[in-house]
Amino acid sequence: MYKSLIALAVAGVLAGCNPAPDTSSSTSVNVAAEQPQENLQSETQRLNQWFEVKYEEQLQESPLQMTFLGRKDKYDQVDDTSVAAEEKQLAWLAASVDELKTNFDYAKLDLEAQTSYDIWVHQYEEAKEGVAFRKNAYTFTQMQGIHALLPQILINFHKVDNAEDMQAYVKRIEGISRALTQLMERAQANAKQDVRPPRFAYEGVLQQINNLITGAPFTDTEQDVPLWSDAKGKIDALVNADKLTDDQAKELSEETKAALLTHFLPAYSALKQWLEQDIVNTDDIATGVGKQMDGTAYYNYRLKVSTTTDLTADQIHNIGLAEVERLTKEMITIKDKVGFKSDLAAFFKFIKDDDQFYYPETDEGREAYLEDSRKYLAFINEQLPNYFGILPNADLVVKRVEPFREQPGAAQHYFPGTPDGARPGIYYAHLSDMRSMPKNEMEAIAYHEGNPGHHMQISIAQELTTVPTFRTQAGFTAYSEGWGLYSELLAKEMGAYQNPYSDFGRLITEMWRAVRLVVDTGLHSKGWNEQQAIDYFMEKTPIAQGAIISEVRRYIVWPGQATAYKIGMIKILELRSKAKAELGDKFDIRAFHDTVLGGGALPLSVLEKRVNNWIAATKAT
Repeated sequence: MYKSLIALAVAGVLAGCNPAPDTSSSTSVNVAAEQPQENLQSETQRLNQWFEVKYEEQLQESPLQMTFLGRKDKYDQVDDTSVAAEEKQLAWLAASVDELKTNFDYAKLDLEAQTSYDIWVHQYEEAKEGVAFRKNAYTFTQMQGIHALLPQILINFHKVDNAEDMQAYVKRIEGISRALTQLMERAQANAKQDVRPPRFAYEGVLQQINNLITGAPFTDTEQDVPLWSDAKGKIDALVNADKLTDDQAKELSEETKAALLTHFLPAYSALKQWLEQDIVNTDDIATGVGKQMDGTAYYNYRLKVSTTTDLTADQIHNIGLAEVERLTKEMITIKDKVGFKSDLAAFFKFIKDDDQFYYPETDEGREAYLEDSRKYLAFINEQLPNYFGILPNADLVVKRVEPFREQPGAAQHYFPGTPDGARPGIYYAHLSDMRSMPKNEMEAIAYHEGNPGHHMQISIAQELTTVPTFRTQAGFTAYSEGWGLYSELLAKEMGAYQNPYSDFGRLITEMWRAVRLVVDTGLHSKGWNEQQAIDYFMEKTPIAQGAIISEVRRYIVWPGQATAYKIGMIKILELRSKAKAELGDKFDIRAFHDTVLGGGALPLSVLEKRVNNWIAATKAT
């Protein structure tokens, strides 16, 4: 099962979400182990073949997901984003679970196949539970920008190798417009129930829309809008490669322009007009989803989805407070180590204000940020074989975010490559405001987004051949972001952060995630408003105010997601400590990491079962 790009963009509004493993399976492991080996293989092989068929059926419902995976099936189509399509997908998924439970004997499966079974059921249960909260979700925000994601897929992931691919590109402009209109209808329906994001979200979306429709061929200017610029570049590349005649290129250019003018512009203009009309109904003082009807239940659901645990908002809040206290003490230790005589608040000010910690606000400064990030990653890549047995084949590139979606102070992020390695993974950095991108934090962030973090974790998952294909694309935030945050600490063990200020930067990024536990739960379950969250963040970290505002606004429109990082990291560290204690001299860090990464993304409870099985098997050798 996968989380479709559309589903990710609207935070689980559409089908393809994830939920809690079938706990009945936990009593079946020993029974399975007692089955004759030929029975294990037979039932497991049969199930794996079934998963391949079902996953392919599911993929065929998402042309954009197939494009993201490097495939050209339904290359001229765009996903149906209507409620009816979502209900159809959920009904299909329910039928698949019934078929799974009817036709396969859990006890006859090997451990890996039992895990696959658990995950398939888990994701259906979560998607089914999420239907009750369809009315609570925000469709268009400055963060989960489906309006920006749709053009981005065409620009970055719709590869054009011939005239037919370009014709499909043109068709997809029309499809994007239909999908956007369907999503606007969903947003309008929720707004009638007084569910809409705060004013800043509308303002951010409007700015992004303006970036997409201001310029040629929509306005009389020499500056092209992003899609028109991209299309012209792809057509020119075909001409230069002798794959198009000049006449064919002219015809395709005219078709592209017509699609932009008759489909893209009207759809985006209609969304813009509605947002401008509805913005008067938004909250100027932003708060969390707790104020919505059923907002408390919705937030509890989002916490469950994000952490794959049953931790309550109060429990997560208290974990955050304890982690903030612990990390504050570690920060003071480094402050004293570098000889700073005043208190931690003064050290925060020094870190925030001193020019030595920033690149210049120039093109050269931005390129230096990217190049130094590449150097940090090159160092860590040399250390990987000492800590991992499984290494990714896919390359990693470091790039600046495209101008039409770049936001000052927004977080760096990672986009996976294709499973076959044809397209590399991309570590993206927002560089429009270099004062929000301090040097002392960039090392930790490069390791989080690149290696040994997201690039390694996601690439290894995509390249797995030992599990059904659906598991190579599964997404569980606590697992993936927990791994990313764990990787920041692991990099220290691998020899990184030689500069104490960079090590302090590592503590800042970990504190950032600890503060998230406090702030996210504060906003959505304790009645905090935006300013209270900003004030707490500024008190506990030296992060630039612009970045803090961007972060807090992210939590407001994406409830629960930010809690996954620290909860996931804590679980991975707990499992590592347990393995070390129980295995003693038999503990091998490479084998532990291969165990964690070698099954793809998992709910934390399933990950724990996997590690426990590895511990037991290692003891027995």
